Amino acid sequence: MADNLPKSEHNKSFGLSTLSLKNRTSVIVITFLILIGGLTSYLNMARESFPEVVIPQIYVGTPYPGNSPLDIEKKITRPLEKEIKTITGIDKLTSTSVQGYSTISVEFDFSVTPEEALRKVKDKVDAAMSDSEFPTDLPADPNIFEMNISELTPVMNINLSGNYSLDQLKKYAEVLEDRIEILPEISEVDIRGVQDKEMKVNVDMMKLEASEISFNDISAAINNENMTISGGEILDDNLRRTVRVVGEFQSAQELGNVIIKREKANIVYLKDIAEVVFEDEEKESYAREYTAPVVMVDVKKRAGENLINAADQITVILEDAMANDFPEDLQVTITNDQSKFTRTQVGELENSIIFGMLLVILVLLFFLGLRNALFVGVAIPMSMFMAFMILGAAGVTLNMMVLFSLVLALGMLVDNGIVVVENIYRLMDEGYDSWEAAKLGVGEVALPIIASTATTLAAFLPLAVWPGIMGQFMFYMPFTLMIVLGSSLFVALVINPVLTSMYMKIKEDPTNMRKLYMVVAFLIVFGALIVAAGKPVIGNLLIIGGVLGLMNKFLLIPGTKFFQGRILPWMEDGYRKFLSSALKGRNPIYYFIGTFGLLIFSFMLLGVFSPKVIFFPVNQPNYVNIFIEAPIGTDIEKVNEATKVIEKRVLDYAAKFEVIETVNGTERTHNYLIESVIAQVGAGTSDPAQGPSMANTPHKARVTISFAQFQFRRGQMTGDVMEEVRSLVRGVPGLKITVDKDAAGPPTGKPVQIEVTGDDYDQLLAEATNVKRFIDSKNIPGIEELKLDVEVGKPEMTVEIDRAKARRLNLSTGQIGMALRNALFGMELSSFKKGEDDYPIMVRLADEYRYNADALMDQKITFRDQTNGQIQQVPISAVASRAKSATFSAVKRKNMKRLITVSSNVLETYNPNEVVAEIKEALVDYDLPQENGIKFTGQQEQQAKEMAFLSNALMIAVFLIFLIMVSQFNSAAQPFIIIGSVVFSLIGVFLGLVAFQMDFVVMMTMVGIISLAGIVVNNAIVLLDYTNLTILRKKEELGMDSKEFLSVPLLIECIVSSGSTRLRPVLLTAITTVLGLLPLAVGMNINFFTLLSDWDPQIYFGGDNVMFWGPMSWTVIFGLTFATFLTLIIVPVMFYLVHRLNYRVARK
Repeated sequence: MADNLPKSEHNKSFGLSTLSLKNRTSVIVITFLILIGGLTSYLNMARESFPEVVIPQIYVGTPYPGNSPLDIEKKITRPLEKEIKTITGIDKLTSTSVQGYSTISVEFDFSVTPEEALRKVKDKVDAAMSDSEFPTDLPADPNIFEMNISELTPVMNINLSGNYSLDQLKKYAEVLEDRIEILPEISEVDIRGVQDKEMKVNVDMMKLEASEISFNDISAAINNENMTISGGEILDDNLRRTVRVVGEFQSAQELGNVIIKREKANIVYLKDIAEVVFEDEEKESYAREYTAPVVMVDVKKRAGENLINAADQITVILEDAMANDFPEDLQVTITNDQSKFTRTQVGELENSIIFGMLLVILVLLFFLGLRNALFVGVAIPMSMFMAFMILGAAGVTLNMMVLFSLVLALGMLVDNGIVVVENIYRLMDEGYDSWEAAKLGVGEVALPIIASTATTLAAFLPLAVWPGIMGQFMFYMPFTLMIVLGSSLFVALVINPVLTSMYMKIKEDPTNMRKLYMVVAFLIVFGALIVAAGKPVIGNLLIIGGVLGLMNKFLLIPGTKFFQGRILPWMEDGYRKFLSSALKGRNPIYYFIGTFGLLIFSFMLLGVFSPKVIFFPVNQPNYVNIFIEAPIGTDIEKVNEATKVIEKRVLDYAAKFEVIETVNGTERTHNYLIESVIAQVGAGTSDPAQGPSMANTPHKARVTISFAQFQFRRGQMTGDVMEEVRSLVRGVPGLKITVDKDAAGPPTGKPVQIEVTGDDYDQLLAEATNVKRFIDSKNIPGIEELKLDVEVGKPEMTVEIDRAKARRLNLSTGQIGMALRNALFGMELSSFKKGEDDYPIMVRLADEYRYNADALMDQKITFRDQTNGQIQQVPISAVASRAKSATFSAVKRKNMKRLITVSSNVLETYNPNEVVAEIKEALVDYDLPQENGIKFTGQQEQQAKEMAFLSNALMIAVFLIFLIMVSQFNSAAQPFIIIGSVVFSLIGVFLGLVAFQMDFVVMMTMVGIISLAGIVVNNAIVLLDYTNLTILRKKEELGMDSKEFLSVPLLIECIVSSGSTRLRPVLLTAITTVLGLLPLAVGMNINFFTLLSDWDPQIYFGGDNVMFWGPMSWTVIFGLTFATFLTLIIVPVMFYLVHRLNYRVARK
């Protein structure tokens, strides 16, 4: 029949599609390979909540115990900074000098790889250390390591408790530590709540002085005894035997029997002047769960590894240890398990993809019929499997960014397939055979869909080169979208033509009812047998397939026929009439001016009813950290007691969420909201958002409240709980308390963060304090609590040396300093070996002397006088005096300048931008000294930077789209029409935000607008291209030259005819995109796995995903809904106006 149809020079074919039609078997084989390869890649991809952000940030940590922050800055930090700053590519250089430790953070721009950054910093540190003025008595070389956010925070805490000593619990913890650390997914395992041991030599100062012995004498005696020396080999009976002198200590008693001094028949043993004990080091940390002491095992994941796999392997290790190694009454609990939230978030997005896919296919079914719907629907799994193959090969993890990109692409994936399949179906309906229809049908639309796909990719291309940490975080969205949309284009141009040429039919064959009933019965019976065999998912899937077979015959097919026979013709007829009316007389001008006026009105409405502007989506906390800080210098025991007060308040509050449940006939109390309350005091309690802390923190503590997963919270908002906890923990005298939640996305700093700069640190500290007091005096609502990142009032005892007296008595400053250091901090000698572990041997004064200031100053320095060879003893108090004072905790620097940061969180119900705006307004009246500067940084600085980039990205995206369309249409007017539709689509976004009172989320709403720009042009391009083709065919039919103009009635006829022909694919692409995003926008979650396994869909609304992705989804839905009206009405109107303008220009 095709041979009898009229040929046209405008009948097109596309080479790649024609080639695939000629090699159908090869295409089918490729399709199966993609299915198998994609499924394998999907199953093997690592899963995590957020993508790993590889930051080229290097930390340099240098210990120099016993030195004040100012001394550390002068001796360590400045020399290192001076060398490091010469490295090219540094974005930011910050440092913190605290008591006995220097920390330098070097942030590079992302053009420098972490490996290269690490090498460069190491080279510069080596150069600084080679300087003659750099200290040579460091206890260890600077620790230089790469910063990785994901490796700072534990992904799981394993808590061991029971009726056992801490030593026994530690042994059990070490069993887990050894087994978990060997997992390739784990970077580090720390044991908290128990101290390491050391061999203590507690020297009696009086006996030491009476024996005329110094610390150096003790050091020499111990080091000369505690050693194993190889003596070489001896030839004995023709055998070479290794000679070893074994002298390492085996017990504290052996160490106590070391001879320190033998003089005039007087022997002084170590035990005579000191107590030698093997016991715990000085307490550095406490850990409790629900106030019960625990030994806690912190598990940290290696960057880029599969968190869920790691959690599964740890569970197996725990089960094995509990069965074979641990006693039955040992209590083992897991808290803060981040894999649970990762499973939930990944599972929700996977289910959103399935739900969206079902909605899309259902819509396709009614518009196209079952067979054609399947042709189009095949694009979804095929495109995704191709994307999984490429992403897996690129080493990308399956995270929220990747999965949301697939949800966003869900409707777009079928766009190309809809246009191709609908066009092939139309040609077959006109009489072409299936092969010819597939060839010409793809040929007609190949270039438009390539152009429309290219414009979509062009919209996302600027996002792929997003600079900075946000760019690294968001990169996976444009990257995934470009891959999956490119894959959908391949499916539309290669696979779809082959499938349609083989299986497409104009009219369905009559259903063989007997065969249908047999197939349905077989599926249901066989499925029931599989369910009975213990495979419910597969069995129920077969049963559902059987039921769907009946539903298709008696419900879906009649419904489809009714929709296609009644509803669609009615819609097409109504559209033709409406569009014809819009193109009559002066109506096109009215429609265009009205739309432009609506755009202005939407901008004005947005200005009057301004939505709240926030930088990043605000998530409901999965856990809350209560950071407790006592004045620096406070003893850990006092901090521990204060923490217990906070714990009690939290636990009393947590009791309100307890309910009584009956499980297996037994009543038990269950807290449906709070899973655990963990308290830690001392080591490891600093805020991880501020980077790694190397300094000792006995004055700090942390209480962590972990919440149940969203679906189990019974509607309770954890953000409200966090605010109640904030109120609850206030009013503890002498403590600074900050309540914070888990961060969603990359680190951005505090919402309120003010940097005060200056040179004189004492004056700078005073000015920063004044700034804090000034802001506090304004009583600006929403500020949690302003804090300085440098603490004042750190207790200090300074020792002033009378150098003249010291010189007369042959004493140096170094001797006096080392005497005090050895007495207090101690002298670490060789190690004491016990089993496979090494423990330090620490020599220091006994506690009754080392913690007595008078005794310390009265201690005698024992030394041999070089002038006469006699032993001399000089009390320190004879040449030095002491004074109590206070100093600051740290010296902070940024880009070589001293600064102090004033920061605060913003309360949950307040908008950070509004709070910061009030602070800025208040500071206008602040009298700042000329030598100081003030700058707002943190989240505000980041927000301004990202907003500027996104605005530029939108402009670049529109420009790229314009270039692509100019090259396709060889015209400037028609691209302007399509760009106009992109601009007008903002009307829908702005009206939606105002009407539904939604927040303007800088990151998500702006990315949504950029995404919208790429989506909106698709339909407009296909519509205009087909309108041009219809006009050319009309001119050919009338024997006109292609450059001649059709009459106005014929022009309107062609525009209306083209619009009517493209109505179905335009509506389909819009509806499928909207429905693909709708489950995520409304937060509807259905668990399809439990639906098939237990007939329990576990439906609930909300969760982290909707909070994170909802703003972007609604932006696209609002804009695309309005843009569909634009495409169907305003684009033809603008096309008509441009042609009328061309008529007038041509006539003149």
